[in-house]
Amino acid sequence: MKNRYPLLAVIAIIVSISLWNTCFESPLSSRQLEAKIPSQGNARQPNAAMLSSASSLHDGSKHLAKIAKLATPSVVHIQCERQTPRGAVEETGSGVIVRGEGKPGLYIVTNRHVVRDSNGSAISIQLHDGRVINPTHKWEDKDTDLAILKIDVTDVTPADWGDSDKLDIGHMVLAMGSPFGLSESVTLGIISAKGRRSLQLGSGSEVLNQNFLQTDAAINPGNSGGPLIDLEGKIIGINTAIASNSGGNDGIGFSIPSKLVQHVFTQLLKYGQVYRAYLGVQLDPEFSIGTATRLNMDRVRGARVVKVISNTPASRANLKYDDIILSFGGIDVLDQNHLINLVSLTPIEHRVSVVLLRDGRKVNVMVELANRRILDELERKQRESQQSSRRFGTSAEPMSFHKIKHTSTTEDLAGLEVQPMNADLAAQLGFAQGQAGLLVLSVDEQSSFSGVVDLYDVIEEVAGSPVHSLQDFRQALDQHRDLKSLVLKISRGKPGAVQQQLVIWQR
Repeated sequence: MKNRYPLLAVIAIIVSISLWNTCFESPLSSRQLEAKIPSQGNARQPNAAMLSSASSLHDGSKHLAKIAKLATPSVVHIQCERQTPRGAVEETGSGVIVRGEGKPGLYIVTNRHVVRDSNGSAISIQLHDGRVINPTHKWEDKDTDLAILKIDVTDVTPADWGDSDKLDIGHMVLAMGSPFGLSESVTLGIISAKGRRSLQLGSGSEVLNQNFLQTDAAINPGNSGGPLIDLEGKIIGINTAIASNSGGNDGIGFSIPSKLVQHVFTQLLKYGQVYRAYLGVQLDPEFSIGTATRLNMDRVRGARVVKVISNTPASRANLKYDDIILSFGGIDVLDQNHLINLVSLTPIEHRVSVVLLRDGRKVNVMVELANRRILDELERKQRESQQSSRRFGTSAEPMSFHKIKHTSTTEDLAGLEVQPMNADLAAQLGFAQGQAGLLVLSVDEQSSFSGVVDLYDVIEEVAGSPVHSLQDFRQALDQHRDLKSLVLKISRGKPGAVQQQLVIWQR
């Protein structure tokens, strides 16, 4: 017992020295710390693993910081003012500086919706060093929601393009831009999905070519037009939209892949517009397993042809109603929007091998693509001709609802007034947002449709063919002109419930 207190004093001194070294010594590197820990077999393995992990995280963090430092000088903040019937509207967004493809000077890539309806001094570009400049020229492409701005400064740092085709789901990316006006913001995430299509991008959206990258890197209002950067500091996408219930970031953002951006960029600089190829077919947006089974398919794949326009590449290649386009140029077709993107990115007058499923058999045809603007011009002239034949005409913004009465020269359709469905109409009438077809606005008592369809019915199919316009309706009638009875698929809206049913129409 006599030696008890001196022993306790010695132990206390040792513990004090140990605590002093732990709390007040300068931090050690992971290697120095590993050297201080003696090797005692498996008992020390967890500590070594944690040290290795911490070192890897530290190295990864430094690498991300280098990427952000490399790319940030190329990112700009854009402020745009445009006039509307309600007064001036200010739009803010982001952009990224790039080199011209075979053209001198530097350019900024951004979203069209950021700078639309504005030019010159109405578009202010804030550079990384704080300077504010105006573009000298602007090009737009509404089908991809992209815009190119020419700038006359040269003492800035352009970013390099990356290859979006080499991205895999899970690859880490950085989203850069000016969310809520906070310039030079950087967020980290991964590629969550590829090939996102058929997105509803808001009222008035005209985006045709949809092939988005999905990311969980935070994208918020103001990020539009900013770059999505890979771990080499290269542009692999242009941030465009978010899916959100709150209006802010919910972890689902969408970027236009760099391959599509570069194609549009090159076309705009070279021609001032984007030349797109086309087939000349109308595809089934509601291609279902029921239709696939009828066509001897075990699942829904490819794109179903429901209309072939005369004097087009498709008609010259003898494509037919109910053909399923399985492959285009050696690439398996996933759905109708995938096919639209494949076609539009193919050079005009290029001959492409197309694999079809027809009557249960695969058929290979060669199609020589043509310029889509020829088809657009034909459709424009047809619309003008139809409008000039009406008693009243109404100018309308795309995708907005205006009541337009259609008069038919087809005796079968006499007494029936219809309107193509859209999201606004569907919401008001209790239908699902994606409801497609023709909304019945009125039925004359003397019409052959009286007692068959009712007011507010939606005609979805005629004889198994989807109808989205009066022209579709007429074509379906022409294809079955020898039949006196046709089956109509309709959706009938009722409070709290929508019912689908088949009705027989006697012509």
